[in-house]
Amino acid sequence: MVGGSEILAAAAAAVGYHVLTFSTFPSQIKGGPAWGQARISTEEVLSSGDELDVLVALNQYAYDHNVEELSAGGFVVYNSEEFELDDPRAIGLPADQMAREAGNPRAANMIVIGAVAELAKFPLPYLEQFVTERFTRGRPGDAAIIEGNIKALHMGAEAAAARGMSLESLDDAPTLEGERILIKGFEAACLGAIAADLDSFIGYPISPATTMLVFMEANLHGPDKFVGQSSSEIESIAALVGAGYSGKKVMTSTSGPGLSLMGEGLGLAWMAEIPLVVTNVQRGGPATGLPTKTEQSDLIIAINPGHGDMSIPVIAPGTIEEAFWGAIDAVNWAERYQGPVILLSETSIAERQQDIIKPDLSKVRAEKRTVSDGSTGNERYSGDGVSPFPVPGGPGAYVANGSEHDEQGDTTHLPDVHVQMTERRFKKLELLTDGSYESEQTSASVAVLPWGSSKGPTLAAYRELVAEGVDLGWYYTMYINPMPAALVEELRQKELVLIPELSYLGQLGQILRSKGINAQSITQYTGLPFKEQDLKQRLADAIRTHAGKLAAV
Repeated sequence: MVGGSEILAAAAAAVGYHVLTFSTFPSQIKGGPAWGQARISTEEVLSSGDELDVLVALNQYAYDHNVEELSAGGFVVYNSEEFELDDPRAIGLPADQMAREAGNPRAANMIVIGAVAELAKFPLPYLEQFVTERFTRGRPGDAAIIEGNIKALHMGAEAAAARGMSLESLDDAPTLEGERILIKGFEAACLGAIAADLDSFIGYPISPATTMLVFMEANLHGPDKFVGQSSSEIESIAALVGAGYSGKKVMTSTSGPGLSLMGEGLGLAWMAEIPLVVTNVQRGGPATGLPTKTEQSDLIIAINPGHGDMSIPVIAPGTIEEAFWGAIDAVNWAERYQGPVILLSETSIAERQQDIIKPDLSKVRAEKRTVSDGSTGNERYSGDGVSPFPVPGGPGAYVANGSEHDEQGDTTHLPDVHVQMTERRFKKLELLTDGSYESEQTSASVAVLPWGSSKGPTLAAYRELVAEGVDLGWYYTMYINPMPAALVEELRQKELVLIPELSYLGQLGQILRSKGINAQSITQYTGLPFKEQDLKQRLADAIRTHAGKLAAV
């Protein structure tokens, strides 16, 4: 019940609760099982949670495949028009029939939401307020729609109340400082790029990144702004190279298969030193893989998406807030070092809806590449670092060459020039040293370092372990490549660094080991996020095993 979970979350966020949603659905055209989840709390929500307090099952399949997630004191609300349950925890509702009785045949979801609200002791006036605001659109039928939906809410609540079942009462909504907004990850990333003064977005539809393209089509407007839909990922990256060459700030969105197709174009942008941003919303792979599930298995290809020596900057947000600021940094990094940047997201970040503090736009700093004034003549690639960018039609001569080239951009195969230009391209990465990182309990000999969407569940598990007296350090950064030098040095001093990541290979662990860090990945590759308690146990086991090895020496 994806829509119902988001309605509950929106109503709860509107009155001050912290919320986080999670949804998962199949990719087949013929359809299949889809479900949505809302977690509502008076405290910060770090993950989608380990158990369900209320399971809403609209068919037998949904019940059979999710009832194991139900907490010991949880309840089931099910559609009794589809199937019957012999479960003392279950409330059967003929939702479609009740919706018709409420005067709005489309209000079956409101029937169910009303029942869930009653079980959770979630005040109906909060939902009534949400319904009124949602359907007050200035149309003739608004009043009837609002009345029917509110009546449906009460009918569902009354049906649940008649069963005499309820969860522990929900505490009153907290009083939160600052203005908060409810937003999805892909929306936050798009708004961040727009705040960074993005000029153009060109993309090809691919799950789960299509939502970014659609959002940009609706919102990237204004003089000299352009959004286009290409016919393939290859066309997307080629268009970005051309737009970046013309002096524009440009971005696209794709997923793993699309990033693979963009490899050659990204190599061209690296060689020709053309700024652009590719947002890769990771899904399960390889091949078609799990198009609508979440994974963290594109890290290595993001850093080196093509053949030859390259190292593409990668920023991997771990929260909705970071998706906004990470997109800004991605655009700024591309402009600053004059080359391609990967904003590495994931399905569970892009599609997650969460309440966050409204970003302070006064803190946004939009950088723009240093443009040539003609003083360097025709030496586009002069020096051992970034050089002024000659925009075609302006001062300076520009030859954008994907072959190895000399300072003027002329093709050359001379060994000493290849050495010079290779070192120049890598030296430019030294301009990207402003990435920050988090740290706690830094004196501990064992530390945990999550990345991306694994941040939330890892932080929850870490806090519980520390509260229980475990000596464990915490480190985190969304700046994966280049990683802050001070962070790398701190991690090298640790006896063990544990890396929770959603992949089979444990790709960040591999990268850190290549930097001289004793990193051990804790992997999961189900297509779903980590659960807090499972991860806590695996971290505790790894720490215990490490201590045992030291004691045996």
